[in-house]
Amino acid sequence: MLHFKLSRLREDIPALLKLAGPLLIGQLAVIAFGVLDTAMTARYSANDLAALAMASAIFISVYVGLTGVVSALAPIAGQLFAAKRLSDIGEEVRQATWLALGLTILGCWILLNAQPLLAISRVAPEIESNARLYLSILALGLPASMGMRVLMTLHNAVSRPAVITVVQLIGLALKLPLNLLFIYGGLGIEGMGGPGCAVATVIINWSWLLMTLGFVVFDRFYRPFKIFERFSLPNWHRIWTLLKLGTPIGFSYLIEVTSFTLMSLFIARLGTTALAGHQIVANIGTAIYMVPLSLSIATMTLVSQSIGANQQERAEEIGWSSVFFTTALCITIGVAVWVFRIQLLNLYDLPQEVKAFSIPLFLFIAFYQVFDALQVTAAFILRAYRIAFWPMVIYAGSLWGVGLGGGYLMGFNVLGNTPPFLQGANGFWAGNSISLGLAACLLLYLFRKTAGRYEKTHPPVEV
Repeated sequence: MLHFKLSRLREDIPALLKLAGPLLIGQLAVIAFGVLDTAMTARYSANDLAALAMASAIFISVYVGLTGVVSALAPIAGQLFAAKRLSDIGEEVRQATWLALGLTILGCWILLNAQPLLAISRVAPEIESNARLYLSILALGLPASMGMRVLMTLHNAVSRPAVITVVQLIGLALKLPLNLLFIYGGLGIEGMGGPGCAVATVIINWSWLLMTLGFVVFDRFYRPFKIFERFSLPNWHRIWTLLKLGTPIGFSYLIEVTSFTLMSLFIARLGTTALAGHQIVANIGTAIYMVPLSLSIATMTLVSQSIGANQQERAEEIGWSSVFFTTALCITIGVAVWVFRIQLLNLYDLPQEVKAFSIPLFLFIAFYQVFDALQVTAAFILRAYRIAFWPMVIYAGSLWGVGLGGGYLMGFNVLGNTPPFLQGANGFWAGNSISLGLAACLLLYLFRKTAGRYEKTHPPVEV
């Protein structure tokens, strides 16, 4: 039975917004990093922008895949928090930190040996060299990024996202002056162009980690968790539990992001103008995506806590309320993006040919907002139920198979019958939009089945 009631929206939406508001502000602060990097590097040179597009796509793929594994802590800690098993949360945090350490070693190795991935795009040697330097610098900040992800996941699970938001806003305030210093040079430092963005990011990543640790060490709120009360050696049972849930989540993130990463690398074959235009539009699309992502994280927190409190029917109601509200909001955003596409492009100081190339791609950004909202909300709800394997399979088939595979066939007109409008970058974006729609339908069906089965096996407690 579908336990969605319109009357619940008045209760659920404020609760979602209370958590999602700080999350959105923090996510937009992080996205502003990418906007600043893109805009400031674009003014430095088109070649540096192309190198930034390639390197950032690879880094995001690695980072998101690894942090996805660690994010398994969120539903586990959320359920423990609602069940008032607070000291167990501290042990889960310590084990998640060991897991993050191992994943950091793997991530650094990939970033320092990214030549095979860069070779896919077949760009000029100077662009590839800049991209390699960018990735090598970011490897220095990966340990801080992974440690910060553990702390962010903890804060989301216990309904305290505002702490992370404050730290992220401080980092944003530092980003502009640091970018100016390392991209263009000053104070005796020679300008580095695009790789200068990476230097600024590494400095901020370590600052974030130290500031957030300060909150956790000195704030009384965290004392019941007993995170620093003792040292824990790796507990392989707990780590395996995190891995069983986190690995499919990490792969799901990896599939989602690499569908865009490989798009960028294939579009690079169409030339610097195409790659730069794609990077600008993808940058705007990523910023918009933070709205449903923030609401989805908030939804996962509330659903996890309802499950931990043994309120199964309430958990499903919150899930469907979020699906309805998030989708309606993203439809509105999609229409606004299409109407104001020219004004959005004018925010960037772009060459005319890059701007002309970018305009048609806005149709796809506007179109897929509804599918993106549906799929990401359903995926995070399922994670609250600790369901991650089948969503991973759905993502692989839809995003890699239909999205990337179909986009390749259309974009390069492999079969010789693709309409002109769907050739080139448009074909890749069209394939991605279709794949998100397919993923949304399958994930929502899985949520409905999972919630119904969970209520039968876990009798709910009346509120």
